[in-house]
Amino acid sequence: MVIQWHAHPGSPYVFGLVGVDHDLDFPEPMPVIGVSRSARGYCLTLILETMKTYSSEDGLTEEALVTKLRTCRYHHLFLHSSLKVNASGTCRWGEFGSGGLLWGECTARQFEWFEGDPVAELLYKVKELYGLDDEVTFRNVTVPSENRPRSLHLGTATQIGAIPTEGIPCLLKVLLPSNCTGLPALYIRDLLLNPPAYEIASTIQATCKLMSSIKCSIPEFTCVSSAKLVKLLELREANHIEFCRIKNVVDEILHMHRSIDLREVLKLLMDPAWVATGLKIDLETLVNECEWLSDRIDQMIFLDGENDQKISSYANIPGEFFEDAESSWKGRVKKIHIEEEVAEVERAAEALSSVVTEDFLPIVSRIKATSAPLGGPKGEILYAREHEAVWFKGKRFAPVVWAGTSGEEQIKQLKPALDSKGRKVGEEWFTTMKVEGALTRYHDAGAKAKARVLELLRGLSTELQTKINILVFASMLLVIAKALFAHVSEGRRRKWVFPTLTGFSSSKGGESFDETKGMKIIGLTPYWFDASAGCAVHNTVDMQSLFLLTGPNGGGKSSLLRSICAAALLGICGFMVPAESALIPQFDSIMLHMKSYDSPADGKSSFQVEMSEIRSVVGGATSRSLVLVDEICRGTETAKGTCIAGSIIETLDEIGCLGIISTHLHGIFNLPLRTKNMVYKAMGTEYVDGQTKPTWKLVDGICRESLAFETATKEGVAETIIQRAEELYSSVYAKEVSSGRLDTQLLKLGSDGIHLQSNGTQEGSLCHKTKPTNRLEVIQNDVESAVTMICQKKLMELYKQKNRSELPVVNFVAIAAREQPPPSTIGASCLYVMFRPDKKLYIGETDDLDGRVHSHRSKEGMQNASFLYLVVPGKSIARQLETLLVNQLSSQGFPLTNLADGKHQNFGTSSFSLGSMTVA
Repeated sequence: MVIQWHAHPGSPYVFGLVGVDHDLDFPEPMPVIGVSRSARGYCLTLILETMKTYSSEDGLTEEALVTKLRTCRYHHLFLHSSLKVNASGTCRWGEFGSGGLLWGECTARQFEWFEGDPVAELLYKVKELYGLDDEVTFRNVTVPSENRPRSLHLGTATQIGAIPTEGIPCLLKVLLPSNCTGLPALYIRDLLLNPPAYEIASTIQATCKLMSSIKCSIPEFTCVSSAKLVKLLELREANHIEFCRIKNVVDEILHMHRSIDLREVLKLLMDPAWVATGLKIDLETLVNECEWLSDRIDQMIFLDGENDQKISSYANIPGEFFEDAESSWKGRVKKIHIEEEVAEVERAAEALSSVVTEDFLPIVSRIKATSAPLGGPKGEILYAREHEAVWFKGKRFAPVVWAGTSGEEQIKQLKPALDSKGRKVGEEWFTTMKVEGALTRYHDAGAKAKARVLELLRGLSTELQTKINILVFASMLLVIAKALFAHVSEGRRRKWVFPTLTGFSSSKGGESFDETKGMKIIGLTPYWFDASAGCAVHNTVDMQSLFLLTGPNGGGKSSLLRSICAAALLGICGFMVPAESALIPQFDSIMLHMKSYDSPADGKSSFQVEMSEIRSVVGGATSRSLVLVDEICRGTETAKGTCIAGSIIETLDEIGCLGIISTHLHGIFNLPLRTKNMVYKAMGTEYVDGQTKPTWKLVDGICRESLAFETATKEGVAETIIQRAEELYSSVYAKEVSSGRLDTQLLKLGSDGIHLQSNGTQEGSLCHKTKPTNRLEVIQNDVESAVTMICQKKLMELYKQKNRSELPVVNFVAIAAREQPPPSTIGASCLYVMFRPDKKLYIGETDDLDGRVHSHRSKEGMQNASFLYLVVPGKSIARQLETLLVNQLSSQGFPLTNLADGKHQNFGTSSFSLGSMTVA
């Protein structure tokens, strides 16, 4: 017997999920990975059994491949025999440099060797591994990688925190708000590790810019794992909860398409979604298929707000009995599809109630009428949950009768209650033949109804399986939308900017050239500092060639290299950067090398490890690369290390890449270097109270001051050791100190620059008003009309005080349930009205509308609260309008929960600007 499917860590056991009333924690799928060598470099093949897809990425460097292996949880690892033959022509893998890093990574893991065609053989092994038939096909989702920057090296990814590393500021944590986790965070991480092509990066940036200017409310963006959708629909185990979530996904796509503002965002997101899924779907097809999916689910599934399937309720039967019996199938599909089954259950429930009333109620009444006040018998009708039955339970009760008494006939019919195996339940439980017959009828009717519901749900899974590509594409598009909206919100809060991206064109001869090779970043701050808090040092980096950077210990060299690396990477991914303005070319690779440690497992010293990494950096550098090396050749003796460093600098200068080489090897300035474009830069110092202190500013020139003694003293090294070190230094290096003192006088560059601002405005109302369809919409329209008139009147008074002739335009923006404020509200003063589910209103003002909305909705019963908001010029006006609305709306009869706020007076000052009051 062949097992067609089995559970494993990346594909959990889901059998029976269709019938339960809860969700399943479904991890991301774990691929089978194959590694091979080709003429272009290393090749990585990933096969997802869950998704029935595979992809191949060729031309990888060894370091980039190791990064992917380090960040990917995979099910099985296969290594191709082509890896055994390295560049030296030997079969001892990793012995002569090339392949050593990969070998060290793989030897710590379980793997198997394989031969033959890498893709075909790996697909065969996957089918064998999972017990799949030969007829099962896998879809190729490989996206062309031409003109795409190379994936990050492991050292680069760890040193900027793209891969969380202890002691390194995590780049991922500052790109998104703390509450944005899961699939959106994974998308951002994967984009950083595998930067997109210039066209996609430009599209992502254009999308983010548009998101930053949007004034309308935005959907919640339901994030669903594509693998979960595929697996549940394939196995026909999707329950009503999952179908409601699928409907949310397609409805949010439709919502974006129908919105004037969000439609452009939807169009721009199509290409990033294609790259992420490997599915090429046009917008019209996506919208049409989403409409069909939404309608089909709406026709079948019982949705929130519907109330035509209430649990049965009868006076003499405990409610828990019906709740347990019917909640497992009611509220799943619409009643129209199960009318016969529901009717039979209702008839059986009514019959059970009648029998219980006839057989048990007279006995209960008799016991109550005749029992003594102390120690007498007791009897009641109870639900025996373990046995799914309603029985009579009598304490100190004996079923004896005497002629002519009430309940005598019913007592004669009692018999001991039995469990499903025919065993007596206990001395206190009793039933009758008629009650048992009614219970059997009721349970049979419920079982048939549940079976019919499961049949309908599985049938819907079969229907939706034909649209699985649309669902995978739509779900990924919403993940990207949520990730980018969250990034824009956090970027605006941190006062980051969108850089100007410059691409590389192709000449007629096929050789590439750059339109703008240089990189210029004005007001650059370390990404781990919050520039909005004003605590970061700003630097200007105008880079047209290679920099040779010197500076004291603690002077900011490493921080500057990390900051430049992060800003460049964010730029080529289409994200905002921590600067005042920036021009960033589309690098073909970004490589950051910092400190190296020894590797005892590989038998390599720290200098060997450093040279191995430098070999990879220099070998992969082109004129379109950004190369950043911190404290080069620190791990060996000074003279030869200095010469190796000088030769590396000459090589990189000849290649023509942009970058920075930082060093404490001051002997390098005495070498006869053959460089054409290299520029000397330094981290500045200043004299304060007789001491040299770092300024952490990038300046022109050379700095020979290391502040080594000061650093050692600061870290608690004994004073006697420092004094002796100073004596030794003076005795050996006195002449050098004397002759080199002038070199510490550095020319400092000004940091003033041009600030780039994005002034995206949108004209016209974004809301399409339709005829109200329910009581809540009527209330909302009444409130909107009232608050608009009140605010307009007040603002007209303020305009007259300022002698302004134009009239203010006031348009409130609605935030419906399952929607949220756009990023454009961040940092803006807003007046808002909250519509509570209990039909009461709350009036408020805030400079953090998104946080306030989340705070309100986090309270019990407030999850579906909706809002109206108005952006106003300043907190003072917001507070005045808040007080005014509280007083006037309450006087007009609107129910308010915060009447006390109407007593506030004289908020703020009158020195405000009304120039930006027109809101659309």
